[in-house]
Amino acid sequence: MKVDILITNGFVATMEGNGVGMIEDGAVAIKGNKIEAVGPTAQITRNYTAERLIDAKNKLVMPGFVDAHIHSGLAIIRGVAQDMSNWMQKGIWPFMKHLTVEDTVKGSMVNIIEGIKAGTTTFCDYDSHMTDIVQNYKSIGARARVAEMVNELPPNSGDLEVGELYSFNPAIGEEKLQRNIELMERYHETEEGRITCILGPQGPDMMSLELLTEMKGLAEKYDSKLHMHVAQGDREIDQMVKRYGKRSVAFLDEHGFLNDRLISVHLTEATDEETEQVARSGAKMIYCAGSIGIIDGIVPPMLKFLESGGTACLGSDQAPGNNCNNMINEMKFAAILNKVRRANPTVFHATLAVRSATIEAAKVMGIDHEVGSLRPGKKADVILLNLEDPTFTPVITTPVRNIIPNLVYSARGHEVETSIIDGKIVMKDRKITTIDEQMAIKEAQQAANNMEKRAYEDILAADSDILKMMEDGLL
Repeated sequence: MKVDILITNGFVATMEGNGVGMIEDGAVAIKGNKIEAVGPTAQITRNYTAERLIDAKNKLVMPGFVDAHIHSGLAIIRGVAQDMSNWMQKGIWPFMKHLTVEDTVKGSMVNIIEGIKAGTTTFCDYDSHMTDIVQNYKSIGARARVAEMVNELPPNSGDLEVGELYSFNPAIGEEKLQRNIELMERYHETEEGRITCILGPQGPDMMSLELLTEMKGLAEKYDSKLHMHVAQGDREIDQMVKRYGKRSVAFLDEHGFLNDRLISVHLTEATDEETEQVARSGAKMIYCAGSIGIIDGIVPPMLKFLESGGTACLGSDQAPGNNCNNMINEMKFAAILNKVRRANPTVFHATLAVRSATIEAAKVMGIDHEVGSLRPGKKADVILLNLEDPTFTPVITTPVRNIIPNLVYSARGHEVETSIIDGKIVMKDRKITTIDEQMAIKEAQQAANNMEKRAYEDILAADSDILKMMEDGLL
């Protein structure tokens, strides 16, 4: 049988079964936008020929990473709020007040390029003005599961003092909700199914119960997930207790949100009991190791969530928090931080880390029938990594195999040479084939130059830790 692409002679990590499903001399046949066959090279080459042959000798072939939680529009302010307290109010808010929609779109494209070049093929993007940002995914050819971030916060909400109760503006909430509905009705299952949409309430503390309840009803109408920050910080818990007399998890339980539609992001401030309750409810969890580690110095309870029977995965979050959107970085962060938290080197092993960025992430997002593993009938989202790079050398296969540990603890992302998304080669020899990568970077830099001029006085007025470091000659 003739197929479009035939990848042969590689170490193929299928992510099927309980582990990584390694086939040491494996092949993948791709026809159209789907995987036709996976198996030993000798077997596949007997049954298939192809228009395009890719020799994967000394390469790791695996499903592309699924970044389950990313705010790509914030890439334009990467690196402005690390190593500091009051991350939101003093770090990113002085910049965010001056961001335009065009700025966020240009920053987003750089984030997507960064992710693809480190092996991400599916971006679960959760940001404002997503009908504009989604154009990037259409043009570059990445897979995206997108949500408009909906809240009722007025434009000056970032100026509030810590502990001051938010005021809600229903008109703002309605405008953002309508953007989410428009996103779903215009873009869900477009680009041959490569773009899908879900609902994105920003958090239980950032909108009225009335709007939150309306979004729950819409999730049932559209048969959609609710991508939502839950117990993401002490500020959220403080807001919930002041407004409702309840912490976030108890509030969501009381109002019927703890079920398999809910994707709970972070759970940073969740107690063990709350974590168990969310896991038992069927709701899922996304852990952003780098972001929460850098912003808060905290390790969220993903292991506790898994031990309680839940399904959880990894996301990269936003560049001004995490600083990068590289799922290999997330795997390493998650594994090491949890070993330190538990004082146990055996927990959060490399296989769990890789599955948390592939098949488990697809399960959390409700797309595991299409992506996350290499299996006939699934979408052809495949990456190839160079095992002859120093970070993977030496390759040892017996009596133990070191490829997956080296992927998690040694690789940095540049080892990804080829990215196939929906059956199309989007990156070849580390060059993006679908857009002008350098032009996108130049446009984002120019947007950032203009934005920093507009934000200059607000940055000085914030008097942040990073500004003091600058004044002291540390940066």
